Amino acid sequence: MFKYLIPRIKFDELKPMLVVALIGAIIAGAYGIGHDQITYSIGPEYFTKLKFKQFQYADIGFSERILVSEIGFLASWWVGFVIAWFLARRLIPGQSRRVAFKQIASGFAIVFGCGIVFGVLGYAYGVWRGPDGDYLDWEFATQSLGLTDIWSFVRVAYIHNASYLGGLVGLIATLILVRPRREADSVEPSA
Repeated sequence: MFKYLIPRIKFDELKPMLVVALIGAIIAGAYGIGHDQITYSIGPEYFTKLKFKQFQYADIGFSERILVSEIGFLASWWVGFVIAWFLARRLIPGQSRRVAFKQIASGFAIVFGCGIVFGVLGYAYGVWRGPDGDYLDWEFATQSLGLTDIWSFVRVAYIHNASYLGGLVGLIATLILVRPRREADSVEPSA
């Protein structure tokens, strides 16, 4: 049990694991920037009435669009770091770096795809609810934040929550579908 709580990592495997985790953080941060630029266009109040307050420390006086980009990066880099760390931790030990990196890239693609699909589904659910939908569950937001366009706010909230869920589902799917190869399996045929 102890080996699962505090695993031993070979020193020569630590550097590539950290590099993969940092690349994952950068990819997720870039995804977050694009994601938040799109959702800002759908429902600006989600940012102006909520996210700008949550991330006020990041506001250094540039335009709202720059702040939205900062928020997108800050809200998502850590997700990419954690996901990439799990993938690297599972796939780097015991196989060639080339095979491991290909598998990690496949894992990134699965997670990215799931994030997009779930985000689109979140948007579709918000559209389905319509502008005249029953938003009594969102009354706290309407009153406490002073919202004027609750439908857009809710659509963006659904997109954001669904995207995080998509990242989690993508990680689980990757851990199930992309398995480390035994050393004999990871030898690639020569041309």
